[in-house]
Amino acid sequence: MEAELAKRLAAHGWEDQRWTLLRVRTVIGRRFHLTYTIQGVRKLLVRNGWSCQVPARRAIERDDEAVAGWVKEVPAVSHPLA
Repeated sequence: MEAELAKRLAAHGWEDQRWTLLRVRTVIGRRFHLTYTIQGVRKLLVRNGWSCQVPARRAIERDDEAVAGWVKEVPAVSHPLA
């Protein structure tokens, strides 16, 4: 499954750049001839270390060099619940 998810979406017939649970379920069905529910796909992905993420929208004004400098200067803060 890792190898299939590492392929570009275009290799599986989708033109945009976003994996969805429905698309992962479709790839599992096509490649491995298995049927999962959407929640089953989510649990399978989480169990294997994948997380649900949404691509970040970045401001046009964003200065990547300034961000990189800030990341180097500011120490990482642990989340109290982590």
